[in-house]
Amino acid sequence: MLVVDDEEDILEIARLSLERLAGWSVVTASSGPDALQMARTESVEAVLLDVMMPGTDGPATVALLKADEATRHIPIVLLTAKAQSSDRQELNKLDIAGILQKPFDPVSLAGEVATVLGWDDG
Repeated sequence: MLVVDDEEDILEIARLSLERLAGWSVVTASSGPDALQMARTESVEAVLLDVMMPGTDGPATVALLKADEATRHIPIVLLTAKAQSSDRQELNKLDIAGILQKPFDPVSLAGEVATVLGWDDG
């Protein structure tokens, strides 16, 4: 799992949650370009991606990942604080597996990600 967020504390909480509670292998990135590089070089089964980041934001990062032959198959789950339905409708137009809300519950994060991705267990 690749977790992408520009806020270091959120990266750390998500990483610890997914590693310790779900036993997943997690790598992190703090920007869209870093996410693309990590997705190309690491064995990543999915991406948990923040929507609002400086520079290359979540939607732009989705476009980068989907345009690259090496990464286009990786499912992406967006993580957003945007709660308005109009924002969510725009995000749902992207080629993503789903959207999770920020702030998230670290205890239930892995289960929510697994559900969105259609994985049997989290």
